[in-house]
Amino acid sequence: MNERILIVEDELGLAITLQDRLTSEGYQVTIARDGLEGFEQAIRKPFDLIILDIMLPRKSGLDVCRDLRQRSCTTPILMLTAKGQTVDKVVGLKVGADDYLTKPFEMAELLARIEALLRRAGQPSAHLSETVQFGSVLVDLRRTEVTRAGHPVPLSAKEWQLLRYFLEHRGETLSRERLLREVWGYGATPSTRTVDVHVAWLRQKLEDDPKKPQWILTVVGLGYKFAE
Repeated sequence: MNERILIVEDELGLAITLQDRLTSEGYQVTIARDGLEGFEQAIRKPFDLIILDIMLPRKSGLDVCRDLRQRSCTTPILMLTAKGQTVDKVVGLKVGADDYLTKPFEMAELLARIEALLRRAGQPSAHLSETVQFGSVLVDLRRTEVTRAGHPVPLSAKEWQLLRYFLEHRGETLSRERLLREVWGYGATPSTRTVDVHVAWLRQKLEDDPKKPQWILTVVGLGYKFAE
């Protein structure tokens, strides 16, 4: 196993508990006790996964996540939050988190989420050309860059993964459940609304008219399809 995991958590008891359990599962674990330390660790050293609390001293988890994504860090991020409100989860996903877990949580649930994120990050993708163009949008798969009419389009890590999956399966009707399983790594459906929200964000960034999409199409009653 030996995947490297960074835990950014200011609650010492929880951080040590997570470190002990994950180490026993074969992971290499590093702990950061505040947001600034976590951010600096993440940009200095390579990690396979970051477990990031939202409520942190010196720099919030949301700010850490946003700033890492702005630095083109694509390491999967699992956010921990004591807040259960939908708005916090949506904001976390929007700034680039790949998944979230609300405290308190069962260790088995955390381990399952970790395994799913690592599995997804390590999966080989179907063959695509280095660049893909549709309309005025150019996708550089090697550099993980997107431009529209020559202007850079910033995407979160999950938006990028979703767009790539659509491009790998152009013309196929993809159910929300399949997208959750393949892009998010969920074995069961937590909420199909997650897919809808990310599709809406992609349409806002890539479609000329998001209300009348030309590329990311809705297949009523079935899911979505990227136009051929």
